[in-house]
Formats: sequence, structure tokens, C-alpha cells
Amino acid sequence: MLEDLKTSNLIFYCKEWSETVRFYRDRLRLTVTFSTDWFVEFRLSTKARLSIADESRSSIKGCGGRGITLAIQIADIEGMRRQTEAVGLKPTAIKKHPWGAKVFYLFDPEGHRIELWESNNS
Repeated sequence: MLEDLKTSNLIFYCKEWSETVRFYRDRLRLTVTFSTDWFVEFRLSTKARLSIADESRSSIKGCGGRGITLAIQIADIEGMRRQTEAVGLKPTAIKKHPWGAKVFYLFDPEGHRIELWESNNS
């Protein structure tokens, strides 16, 4: 059924819309694929998108970052952690998950948790 999936998009509805857009665009350097004055879509991969919507202009309200983790698998956990520190972000220490993956966390201005992880098979 979903094997015909073209793209997926996770939408965060945010009170701190401008700050959150700047976080993903300027700090994490994600590519903008679509933008209006209240909605910005970023490319995560060829098949995945992340959008930031201004909750004051939408019919859906945000959750203030509670209960959501955006998990992104990366190839070089140590290098990515250094890069996030270099742009002024405050990543957590790298730790091992019980299943062996290495992981660290960031939080966007809205409070959404971003989990960056590397497979133990990398």
C-alpha cells in the first residue's frame, strides 16, 4: 500500500513560528522547498519533508513540543554534534541506546525534540 509513497511531510504548528523557521533554515541548514508568509517546508531527504506552520494563521494549534520526537538517522554522529555546537546549538551528550545506536538530542525553539542517531552498523 505505502510502497507507492512519493513523499511524507511532518508539520509542526508553532507559536514561535519565525524563530522555529530560522532554527531549521539557518542553524540546521535545511533546504526550503516551499514557503509562504505562514508556512515553510524543508527537505529532510528525497522522500521526507518537515514543515513549520504559524499556528496563529492555521486552524490547528501546536502542542508546544510535548510528546513529539523528530528522529533523524545520520552517518557521522560525532561530526554532526560538532557542527551543531559550532552554530551555537546545545546538543546533549552522545549516548548509546539499549539497541546499540549512538544518539544525541536538540530542541527547537518550540520545544520539539530532535533525535539525531547513528546506527551501530555504520
